[in-house]
Amino acid sequence: MAVDAFALILAMLALGMLFARLEVLPESAAETLNRVVLYVCLPAAVLIYVPRLRFDPSLVGVAVTPWLLAVASTALVLALTRVLRLRRDETGALLLLTVLGNSSFIGFPMVRALLGDEALPYAVVYDQFGTFVLLSTFGLYVLARYSGDAPPGMREIVVRIVRFPPLWALVVGLTVMPEQPPTWIAGGLQKLADALLPLVMLAVGLSIRLRLPRDELRPLAAGLVIKLVVMPACALLLSLAFRMPSPMFEANVLESAMPSMITAAALAISHGLAPRLVAALVGYGIVLSLATLPAWAWLLERLSG
Repeated sequence: MAVDAFALILAMLALGMLFARLEVLPESAAETLNRVVLYVCLPAAVLIYVPRLRFDPSLVGVAVTPWLLAVASTALVLALTRVLRLRRDETGALLLLTVLGNSSFIGFPMVRALLGDEALPYAVVYDQFGTFVLLSTFGLYVLARYSGDAPPGMREIVVRIVRFPPLWALVVGLTVMPEQPPTWIAGGLQKLADALLPLVMLAVGLSIRLRLPRDELRPLAAGLVIKLVVMPACALLLSLAFRMPSPMFEANVLESAMPSMITAAALAISHGLAPRLVAALVGYGIVLSLATLPAWAWLLERLSG
C-alpha cells in the first residue's frame, strides 16, 4: 500500500530531523549514511532489478517519456539559472532533482493504490528504462560536472563516472548476473536494497532545515513547481501525442508527477550539491505530493473517462 511507503518515509524523515535538533549524532552522520547508500545499498538494488529487465516494443512511448521530460526539464532549469542567478551547485541540484523522480519507492505503491494493479507494469517500464538509466547516465554526468569548486574537464568527468560504484553494478547486472541468483545471494542483496529507503530518508532528515536562507527559497519553489506540476503536464501532452490507451496513459503521467528521487538526493548531498536545498526539495516534495498525486489521478480519471 502507498500508505505504508509514505508512513516509513515520513517517519524516518521526522526521526532524522529530531536527531539533528537534539544533536545526538555527529555532524558527519548524514554524509556517512549517504556513502553507505552509495557504496552498498544502491549497487545491491541494481544487481537485483537490472537482470529482470524485459522490453516490449509497444511500450516505447512509456520508456521514451522520461527522456523527453529530461530534455525539457534541463532546458527549463538552465534558463532559470540565469533568471534566478543560481549558484553552480544549485543548478546541479535542480538538474538532478527535477529530472529524476521517485518512480519506484513512491511511484510503484502510489500507482498501484491510485490506478490499480493493471497499471503497475507500465510504472515499472517507466522506472527501469527511463528513470533508472537516466540516473546511471545523465545523473552521473551532472554529479561529475557540477560538484567541486570548478567545472572539471572531460577526462576528469569520465574518471568520476567510472569510479561510481552503481555503474559497476549496472555492468555486472547487464552481463553476468543471473535473473534468479542463488537464494542466499538474492536474500542478502534484497536486505541491503531494502535498507536504502530508511537510510536515505534518515540522512535527508538530518540535513533538512525548515527555514532556508532567503536566497534558496526561489530555487526551492522553482524545483517543486517543475517537478510536481510542469513535468506531469508535459507528460500528459506526450501521452496524448503517443495515443496511449488506459491505463498506460494514466500510469505514464502519474509516474512523471512523483516527487524527486531519494537516491538522487543522497548522491547530490554526498557530492556537496547544495545539501540544504536538496534536502528541502525532497522533504517538501514528498509532503506536497500527498496532495498533488491524488489531484493528478483525479484529473486523469476525468480525461480518460
